[in-house]
Amino acid sequence: MKIAIISASPRKDSNSLKVGKYLKSLFTAQESDVSLFDFEEIDIPMVGRGSLDKENLTPFQQKLVALWGEADLVVFAIPEYNWMTSGEFINMLHQVGTKPFAHLFDQKVFGLVGVSSGRGGRRPCLEMTIMINKLISFLNQYSVISPKLFESHETGKNLDDEGNSTGNEFYEKGLADFVDYTLKIARQWHG
Repeated sequence: MKIAIISASPRKDSNSLKVGKYLKSLFTAQESDVSLFDFEEIDIPMVGRGSLDKENLTPFQQKLVALWGEADLVVFAIPEYNWMTSGEFINMLHQVGTKPFAHLFDQKVFGLVGVSSGRGGRRPCLEMTIMINKLISFLNQYSVISPKLFESHETGKNLDDEGNSTGNEFYEKGLADFVDYTLKIARQWHG
């Protein structure tokens, strides 16, 4: 099974990237083909100011589309800013949620992790569940979002700069449970 973990924060060394690194270590313990990608170099035009041309993608866009397109399981680590999903992530979904990129929403299992420096993280998962389901339906594709979400609270306290756990057993168990559950859904979906 191919797994793509996408850290959706444009910030250098973001909390979302730390979570992505920790997720990669957990998924790699059970599956061998796991990739991590982050939004630090994001260059997707804002809706209304440009669009993605499938034949003329930038290196960032090419890598995003390739990793996502080849993956069976796509896990998004989504930052929460002021109780909201990041604009870059929402914009990216608007841009790839078109017919030329419909394959990104076909035969996938999606996993959602909300990332917060405080006690948040739920809201981006709930918002993106709605949006991703809408895109799957609108594009007439067949995919599923794993119902188990993970909220990464106080991420800076629970993970070090390299994405290693600092020892909070509750945090470790919660993320391990998310990984196990999401893999089970993906294995059932993909047979």
